[in-house]
Amino acid sequence: MKKLGIVITDGVGFRNFIMSDFLAAATKEFDSVTIYSGLPISAFPTKLIETVAIRELTVFEEPKLTWFFRKWKEVAHLQRFKSFYGMSDTLKSGYPKENSLRAILVKCIYAVTRVIHSDWSIKQIEKLQFFSFSKHEVTQSYIHLLAKEEPTQLFFTHQRPPYLAPFLYAAIKHKIPTTSFIFSWDNLASKGRMLGTFDSFLVWSNLMKKELLHFYPNVTADKVKVVGTPQFEPYTMEQYSCSKDEFYTLFDLDKNKRIICFSCADASIGGNDPIVIKAIVKAIRAGKITNCQLVVRTSPAEEATRFAAIKAEFPEISWNNPKWILTRENHAEAWSQRIPSIEDIKDLRALLQYADLNVNMCSTMSLDFMLFDKPVINTVFGNLENGLYNDQRFLNYDHYKKVIDSGAVTIAKDEKELVEQINEALANPAGRSLQRKGLVAMQISASLEGTSKRIAQSLAQLNG
Repeated sequence: MKKLGIVITDGVGFRNFIMSDFLAAATKEFDSVTIYSGLPISAFPTKLIETVAIRELTVFEEPKLTWFFRKWKEVAHLQRFKSFYGMSDTLKSGYPKENSLRAILVKCIYAVTRVIHSDWSIKQIEKLQFFSFSKHEVTQSYIHLLAKEEPTQLFFTHQRPPYLAPFLYAAIKHKIPTTSFIFSWDNLASKGRMLGTFDSFLVWSNLMKKELLHFYPNVTADKVKVVGTPQFEPYTMEQYSCSKDEFYTLFDLDKNKRIICFSCADASIGGNDPIVIKAIVKAIRAGKITNCQLVVRTSPAEEATRFAAIKAEFPEISWNNPKWILTRENHAEAWSQRIPSIEDIKDLRALLQYADLNVNMCSTMSLDFMLFDKPVINTVFGNLENGLYNDQRFLNYDHYKKVIDSGAVTIAKDEKELVEQINEALANPAGRSLQRKGLVAMQISASLEGTSKRIAQSLAQLNG
């Protein structure tokens, strides 16, 4: 019996592996499929609950000692690779500014790991981390659950959430092979250590495979499969399609005007979003950008309340607030408990298909629009000198420098450049088409069609 366990950690994993064709593909490759969920069972459609086994995992709240060792491991990994700008920036931004007990402990970790950060030392700290929660009641419940169900392999749809480390430990205790999907295009070159050691990996691209083998030298190439990502597969699925007429009616748009879509980051890194939105709509009002209308898509990770004043001041803006549902309150990572609706995926796909141009602050949304061959402008209005949130630092991130070097996007550092680039892109939308296609091919080294089937078959081959 080939029994696959799928570990869904959050709303993005839900979108990628529940709302794509993955479950249908997996049930063809495996005798049984069970979902081990970091989301409540109530988040899943009734039809799915009736056809696939779903086990809601007890939420693990990290004890202080476990936190200490986990933090040590993550900081040591960043110290080890701080020659990469994204790693050093994450390291710098994580250094405490206060002097609470926890902050002092983190400062001590920083001091020690500046000197000791070898791969061997990180593994020893991970052993201490795992030992620290090995007797925890939640860990023991996971061990008993896996002993009862006996999956032949476990597929983690995200490599980083620390609250899933006990579940990985339980799998290791039972000698169950584990595979992890690398969550996002920037994770390897700018984030801390994974939640633990997996047996094999699925990655978006040949580039991501190369990065994985660099940052985790004990991983062997034969244990890494390039599969693309299901994140974009719904753009090829008929149930998420929407006609142009439906789109214009839904968003209350003028069919005779071109559409600029600004897609927001969340408040933690999108502090300049309101400034950029105002710059665009004021330019439209002043006739500097002609025959255009603006649609703003806010971040699914937060409520849209921070834009209330802009909504009141500029009623002509059309707003797309992602229809993501909060499934659980009082979680350690509350944003992770939001899941998308079918309606929201349809809204997003329609925006990608029918908008003429996208503006965003260096986000993955650039790839979404490029999949539909739409021009993209990335805005970075802030630096250390002008007092705005310093988003220009992202230009130095290793994963993003590849975007700049590709020529697939233009970079607007102020309002004047933004208006010029908008007019340029609207006048010649195909101008960077070849560069866009080249960047997509580099970041997603497999076709969108058949992604789920490819992932399911790769899982079967890796641990078959």
